[in-house]
Amino acid sequence: MDMKLEVIVLPVSDVDRAKRFYATLGFREDIDYAHENFRVVQFTPPASQASIIFGKGITSATSGSVDSLVLAVDDIDAARDDLIARGVDVSEVFHYASSPFNNDPDGNGWLLQEIQTRLPGREWKLTPARTMDVATLAELLRETAEHHGHYEKTHAEHHWWDWYAPYLSTRQNGSSPEEAAAAADRYMEEILPR
Repeated sequence: MDMKLEVIVLPVSDVDRAKRFYATLGFREDIDYAHENFRVVQFTPPASQASIIFGKGITSATSGSVDSLVLAVDDIDAARDDLIARGVDVSEVFHYASSPFNNDPDGNGWLLQEIQTRLPGREWKLTPARTMDVATLAELLRETAEHHGHYEKTHAEHHWWDWYAPYLSTRQNGSSPEEAAAAADRYMEEILPR
């Protein structure tokens, strides 16, 4: 049985501030869902298979209490330069010591770890994209067209393929039709001129 660590919950005191911070880092925003006294925001670091979640009403942990979160990179200097260019306060590169760790605005500690080569037995095998028979693909295209129709009725002129691509990609990765439509809508907001 496969078990994958996919989500880490971070306690934050200001959800919108944390959201801006992780967007600045270049993390992908996956969801921002609010209902009454509950809000969950999920971000995923570039190329990561694990995500972070923070929000309101999702944890009783104290803001800033998560320590020693590690992001693995293949070039520590390039990663550090990128973070600095994004306005993040980053320590000097060091060979492991007990500190310093870099913190997010709430004090949750993050560490970049350079890994250029993994030891034998520590490599992850990449899973090839799922192949899809023609009938399944046709059904997915029909579903996409149906959801796109709702978007098209209420939004400005656009290229249909710009909406289809994120919808299909999100569905193929296991999301629901509603999540895929939201992902496509977000993508269109990013690319359409204001």
